[in-house]
Amino acid sequence: MLFAINVAGIFVFLGIAIFFSRDRAKINKKTVATLLVFNLIIAAFLTTSPIGREMILAVSAALNKIIAISYEGVAFAIPNWVNVPQMNFVTSALMPLLMIMPLMDTLTYFGILPKIIETIGKGLSYLTKLPKFECFYSIEMTVLGDTEAIPISRFQLQKMSSTRCLTNAMMSMSCISAAILGAYVQMMPEEFILTAVPLNIINALIISHILNPLEVPPEEDYIVKIEGENKPSFFVFLGNSIVGAGKLIFIITVMVIAFVALAKLINAGLALINPAISLESILGLIMFPFAMLLGLEPAEALQVGEFMGLKLVTNEFVAMLSVQSLLPNFSEHMKAVLTVFLTSFANLGSVGIIIGLFQGIVSTEKVEYISANLKYLVISGILVSLMSAAMAGIFIW
Repeated sequence: MLFAINVAGIFVFLGIAIFFSRDRAKINKKTVATLLVFNLIIAAFLTTSPIGREMILAVSAALNKIIAISYEGVAFAIPNWVNVPQMNFVTSALMPLLMIMPLMDTLTYFGILPKIIETIGKGLSYLTKLPKFECFYSIEMTVLGDTEAIPISRFQLQKMSSTRCLTNAMMSMSCISAAILGAYVQMMPEEFILTAVPLNIINALIISHILNPLEVPPEEDYIVKIEGENKPSFFVFLGNSIVGAGKLIFIITVMVIAFVALAKLINAGLALINPAISLESILGLIMFPFAMLLGLEPAEALQVGEFMGLKLVTNEFVAMLSVQSLLPNFSEHMKAVLTVFLTSFANLGSVGIIIGLFQGIVSTEKVEYISANLKYLVISGILVSLMSAAMAGIFIW
């Protein structure tokens, strides 16, 4: 019964996207069906196939090795942060970014990462018949994150129509950053974190196409090549990357402190009204129907709904930290759907970040157009997370 509900959930989420679509007549049903089948194959391969599981384990082992090496750098400078029975959140989850981000940026500097992204993007476009740049961007924003992918793609976005910019803004809600994966796997089951990444890529294409279907003329279906831009010397670039990683660690740390404290303050205020009411209970009730559609028992759905809602109004770090100690008590299916749902930047704060990034890149007219359609960014982020969680949940019980 729960399995059937989980399967039905995928179609309910698609139905919600169709209901909110800006132009249902332009939705390419063949494209949606192709992407849906493709994503189910990926989910099945990564969760049930021995080869897929081995791939996940190999990537996980590589990530853990990189993280372990990064701790050696931290231990050299601050040994009493690492050589302890239990490292704190900043040390265990965030300090590895000081090595992982420069590593990813180095691959970008020498053109290795952009080439991989472009190749996979063109393959997706050929398979789905969606515009080349949108497919390219679905990979780019998942690997680099919105704060890097949007500025890097500025020349392309400047040439696009307002409606295409809206599509890319919606897709940005479902991004992560490969550098952040090292932090995620320190808090949640790594096999589900890594499974979420490709699922989010395809589901971002599905949901954005349904919500904002586009017909791009062949003469506009291209990827802008950036040639001849002045690049700093490698060591200047590397230094800037390391400093940028340090700034990111600081930003995440202060945001987590502020959001957790704010949530506690809200709970204290709600307790004055009724001790049984809390922010988590309110969010749990709001997200309960959606969590039920992930194939959970009612009690499980209420608990998962709390963390889903917490993630949407704060961020994934706050939600992951809140649920971390409870994971051993969850069923495998419950762990899977919750972890996959939490693995993205989809939250209300990301809306402001995305608008701010576009504001510094494209015309005022395009920014105003995106701002007038903010609800589509929120709906897209939530639906992509739900779709990915439901698809992973089908194969994990």
